[in-house]
Amino acid sequence: MGFTNEQLERYSRHIILKEVGVKGQKRLLEGKVLIVGAGGLGAPAALYLAAAGVGTIGIADADTVDLSNLQRQVIHTTPDIGKTKVQSAKETMLAINPEITVNTYYKFVTSENIMELVSEYDFIIDGTDNFPAKFLINDACVLAKKPFSHAGIIRFQGQLLTYVPGESPCYRCVFREPPPPEAVPTCRQAGVIGAMGGVIGSLQAMEAVKYLIGKGDLLTGHLLTYDALSMSFRKIKLPRRDDCAVCGTHPTITKPFDYEQAGCDLKL
Repeated sequence: MGFTNEQLERYSRHIILKEVGVKGQKRLLEGKVLIVGAGGLGAPAALYLAAAGVGTIGIADADTVDLSNLQRQVIHTTPDIGKTKVQSAKETMLAINPEITVNTYYKFVTSENIMELVSEYDFIIDGTDNFPAKFLINDACVLAKKPFSHAGIIRFQGQLLTYVPGESPCYRCVFREPPPPEAVPTCRQAGVIGAMGGVIGSLQAMEAVKYLIGKGDLLTGHLLTYDALSMSFRKIKLPRRDDCAVCGTHPTITKPFDYEQAGCDLKL
């Protein structure tokens, strides 16, 4: 594919990078990324992927915009209150980059529909805020052989890892099962500093970009944690577990299933 003069100008800061160039930008334009959750993590990830020129971006979320979201979910604005988050996100993304395609899924992602959703995309971003959704996304991506970025935020802390099929441990290798209900406070109960979503969600977008252009080291086999109060990052090496229920030698999970819903999800 050739680039128009407008595209050459729009993506000029990418194209002059030797790691990206025309070839890498073409890969971005041909790439497809699904973002599950249009909240604190999904919002910045969606903005940067749209600006980067990722050609097809899916947004799945069953919620509507409310006033309390605006402290951290920067893809939505005050006039968007009451709109579905997927529609609000789509409008902002297309305002940034009208040449991309944004697919919206205004529904809960469940074991009934997740395999069909992830099958259409090259990379998945987990922008959800609860453990059941994170285990569901992990299991579906492992079973469908789809790479994905996990992240979680709460208070002044964040974490993320990237799974690539056949190359790294999955989320279930690290956290075998969701914690019992009420064992971990929700973001509504514990709070979260707004900019934390920007830090961690942007890192998720960076992982997606690196995967699509095939450059750099992904967070495969590592958990990256961030403490904003001490301004410190920590990269923890993760082993792959042979007895993992979904990606191990003898898996016992052979199809996605739904756990009981719980609240925000960070476990450091």
